[in-house]
Amino acid sequence: MKKWLRSGFAVLLISMLTIGLAACGEKEDVVQKVRVAEVTRSIFYAPEYVAIEKGFFKEEGLDIELTTTWGGDKTMTTLLSGGADIALVGSETSIYVHAQGSNDPVINFAQLTQTDGTFLVSREKVENFEWDQLKGTTFLGQRKGGMPQMVGEFVLKQNGIDPQSDLNLIQNIDFANIASAFASGTGDYVQLFEPTASIFEQEGKGHIVASFGTESGHVPYTTFMSKDSYMKENKETVEKFTKALYKAQAWVEENSAADIAKVIEPYFEDTELSLIETVVDRYKSQGSFATDPILDEEEWNNLQNIMDEAGELPQSVDHETLVNTSIAEKAAK
Repeated sequence: MKKWLRSGFAVLLISMLTIGLAACGEKEDVVQKVRVAEVTRSIFYAPEYVAIEKGFFKEEGLDIELTTTWGGDKTMTTLLSGGADIALVGSETSIYVHAQGSNDPVINFAQLTQTDGTFLVSREKVENFEWDQLKGTTFLGQRKGGMPQMVGEFVLKQNGIDPQSDLNLIQNIDFANIASAFASGTGDYVQLFEPTASIFEQEGKGHIVASFGTESGHVPYTTFMSKDSYMKENKETVEKFTKALYKAQAWVEENSAADIAKVIEPYFEDTELSLIETVVDRYKSQGSFATDPILDEEEWNNLQNIMDEAGELPQSVDHETLVNTSIAEKAAK
């Protein structure tokens, strides 16, 4: 009887130890959900989708819940209201929030794109395009106050064109309707993102004649940002997120446009693979994808110069006030 009891106790003890070890194993595999709101769905954000599809976030123990919020104002509202943990949007939005006197500032911690992502599309084919050919034409620009519009006007001024007096500038059409407005006959020129610009070219609706990204230089066009409170309470999560992003940025830098297109294809089901490849190649060749997540001071100052030139800078903000580079620098090591 005692022998049976000892034997039974041993089995019970082994079972309990096994369950305990399994539980410890489960703790190590705990996955942290991170809600990310992206300002739009764009091939321009290829490294973000690569990080998800190649499992770089998963390797860091993160489960990314990605939502497209369609517009800078909506994206920032979602972040500020607690509907997202991290936002992917233009850095100018963090400056607007800061100017309103927020007690919980929005901090830029990882840069995704480092140039403008729009292209100048002409209705008619133009041989040997020169910027002064825009004078006297109707130009269908982007929404006032957003980075595309500010960079657009900055580039025009750099090329000796006064947007207000040298052309008929249209800026009262919603972002989602700009392409369709041009397709229906509004404007001689339009500022468009990819893949719409290339689709228009394929369909004979327009012709890409210049790149705003090439003309404007490096600028923190889209960055990952979060509320200061979230970053302090979830420091390790933000570090893991940035590390995964850097892995994706390195992968994009090292691989071909064709390979990148295959990885991100699930995010663009209505776009042909060959077109995705064309767009990725165009962005890669002009250096639009940041090769690391560090948003440096020179880029930050360039952003504010562009905003100031457009009359949209509410106040000058020091780099260290709204940018945290320590996380990105650690990830890049």
